[in-house]
Amino acid sequence: MCRWAAYLGAPIFLSEILTAPAHSLIMQSRAATECKTAINADGFGLAWYDKRPEPGLYRDVYPAWSDPNLAALADQVQSPLFLAHVRASTGTATSRNNCHPFVQGRWSFMHNGQVGGFDQFRKSADMLIDDALYSARRGATDSEALFLIACGLGLDEDPRRAFEAAVGKLQWMAGRHGFAGPLIRCTAALSDGETLYAIRYASDHLAPSLYYQWHDTRCGWAVVSEPYEEDASEWHAVPAGSFCRFTKEAVEISEFAPLQPAQAA
Repeated sequence: MCRWAAYLGAPIFLSEILTAPAHSLIMQSRAATECKTAINADGFGLAWYDKRPEPGLYRDVYPAWSDPNLAALADQVQSPLFLAHVRASTGTATSRNNCHPFVQGRWSFMHNGQVGGFDQFRKSADMLIDDALYSARRGATDSEALFLIACGLGLDEDPRRAFEAAVGKLQWMAGRHGFAGPLIRCTAALSDGETLYAIRYASDHLAPSLYYQWHDTRCGWAVVSEPYEEDASEWHAVPAGSFCRFTKEAVEISEFAPLQPAQAA
């Protein structure tokens, strides 16, 4: 599994979450505590927003702790909204195109989890991507497929319903192909440059961890796979089966329930 962190609020240096805290995201890349694999060394990525509607994107295949460019960038770049991810591959190759976050237009997306048995129906899953978006399919991960499918299902108009439809389609496919394990596990973050969204869902009872916190000093929200501070008392665990909408003023948490393919049509 992977680890990730997202932020929305007054501009801060990326290092305030990526490198400075005792259990920063970079520390989690080699010593995560709330996931199956403590080491997340199969690449990393950043998507950040500033003056333009489309996000900047920096990804590479090195372990996050070993790239001095990442540390230098985090020390210099300020942003009011960013997504950061350290990857532990669930089977696909370690390549830049498979590193999160993924970007399409003004949208950015990152994911921790997996679609069960995806290799058995990858071609069928790719067929769910809208024709106008298929040229954006660069890698081979289930995460990128999920994102692009949702982009074609009305992400601009209704992000929750788009992902309920996309997750529902892939979950149905996993079941149809007889996968015996969990059909899907998904903790994800996405943004259009204005609002930050997060999802926590699993088809079984083992949804990956997800927390959020309002930081008074920074005047912003942090949303993370696991707390980056040793004192986790101020962090709130997101319930499984939740869709979160963060604005600069508030958070709204609602139910996340994948749609059956007939409902999503």
